[in-house]
Amino acid sequence: MLELYTDATPNGLKISIALEEMGLEYNVHRVYLGGEQMSDEFTALNPNNKIPVLIDTDEGITLTESGAILIYLAEMSGKLLPTDRKGRTKAIEMVIAQVSGLGPMFGQLMVFRGAWQNKAPEVSNRYFKEVSRIYGVLNKRLEGKAYFAGEEFSIADIAMFTYIAAGTRLPFARDLPLSQNPNLAAWLQRVATRPAVQKGLTIPEPFAQEKQFEGFIKSTVGLGDLHA
Repeated sequence: MLELYTDATPNGLKISIALEEMGLEYNVHRVYLGGEQMSDEFTALNPNNKIPVLIDTDEGITLTESGAILIYLAEMSGKLLPTDRKGRTKAIEMVIAQVSGLGPMFGQLMVFRGAWQNKAPEVSNRYFKEVSRIYGVLNKRLEGKAYFAGEEFSIADIAMFTYIAAGTRLPFARDLPLSQNPNLAAWLQRVATRPAVQKGLTIPEPFAQEKQFEGFIKSTVGLGDLHA
């Protein structure tokens, strides 16, 4: 059985979507990021005190880091990872591009615009420009193809989707240049209409908006009190 410890964040929702797309059975354990991730029980699962965490009880494997979990699930299920060398390599390349580029830059944009309420606008602008640049890169990557690894939907699309979708919802990110990147905008719509993606976005049920934001503040290193 697969046990998923997660919250309704872009990194957490990647795994819910993947599990739904792959049709795998799993149990969900919702973690409140305003402190539950610092418990002894959770720290034993991930000393980095971050979600998501996936436990494959049948194999005795505990995995952290969303990119690693996506690749593990794809290899385990034989789904959402192309079998030809070129497609597989491209899919993994784009998963790594998300976890090393889009994710961290988008996260910093949210920290400085949201948690710090844009008190350092020159810093916020640095991250806004970088995320905007990455949008342009992704737009070029999608030129002439439906998905990031080619014509086949893969874990690369799941990795990118939760962040690009969050950019359309969060008030701190709505001015990102999605409409100026038509390939990316069309891709977002294609992915968003998939039934398993829609279901995955509801797992886990998010905490109330005020509580979710409180957790975001508390867990922001240098601002909140969880890492004091």
